[in-house]
Amino acid sequence: MNRRRVLISLPPALLAPAWMTRAFAAQPPPRALAVPGGVARLKLGRSELPPQVKLGGERVLVVREGPEWVALVGLALDTKPGAKVVIDVQQLDGSVERTAIQIGSKQYAAQHLKVPPGQVDLTPVDLARYDRERVHIGEVLRTFSAEPPLSTAMLQPTPGWRSSSFGMRRFFNGQSRSPHTGMDIAAPVGTPVIAADTGKVLDTGEYFFSGNQIVIDHGQGLLTLYAHLSEITVAENEVVRAGAPIGKVGATGRVTGPHLHFSVYLNAVAVDPALFLPA
Repeated sequence: MNRRRVLISLPPALLAPAWMTRAFAAQPPPRALAVPGGVARLKLGRSELPPQVKLGGERVLVVREGPEWVALVGLALDTKPGAKVVIDVQQLDGSVERTAIQIGSKQYAAQHLKVPPGQVDLTPVDLARYDRERVHIGEVLRTFSAEPPLSTAMLQPTPGWRSSSFGMRRFFNGQSRSPHTGMDIAAPVGTPVIAADTGKVLDTGEYFFSGNQIVIDHGQGLLTLYAHLSEITVAENEVVRAGAPIGKVGATGRVTGPHLHFSVYLNAVAVDPALFLPA
């Protein structure tokens, strides 16, 4: 059976939580923001079938908006402001057109912390585990399935205060760490977590830094990730609809308190989840 038909045929929720009450129709698609960690929108014109779009060898999500095709391009956090990102657009006749996206600037927050050295440097055993997990998760996040997403508007996956920590770079004892690739939503342990959009569970597991984690494939390189869960209630390859329960908030992995880490990925790079959520 066609995946799209399966997803459409799933039953609606009998009772929606309060934070889910806004209809998808009232939510905009991801807001365009051509900055590091943002999403660029590239109009592709009209044709019967969509052109194929790539950035740095990674396939890019293409959706129809009215009579036109539009590419939604994820821009990596390490993209330099002022740079031009080159996009390859392959038309149906096989010809390839190149276009450039000018990258604007955005200042993300920085946090400087002093902690005991043992809380910063990993033991050889922990480092080996992290390296194995990093390779696996990297492969998962490069997934590109053929079917486009049913929607690019998302629901907030758990009630609570949304931090603006996406892109924040932490310095421990003066040592820089990778920027934060998600949004933290503060909520007590056991608070239900729902799927932000309809899709297929791509990966579940318990990881060193992120604890209990779920990755959902929504189609054509649009993925969501949910971390630090106290409980996972879905299985790999399970199809879930937007708003379906998938787990509960926790404090697993390397965290200082309970919250949900929520990430959105496009063409294998993390982008600001706030662009996909209602304001």
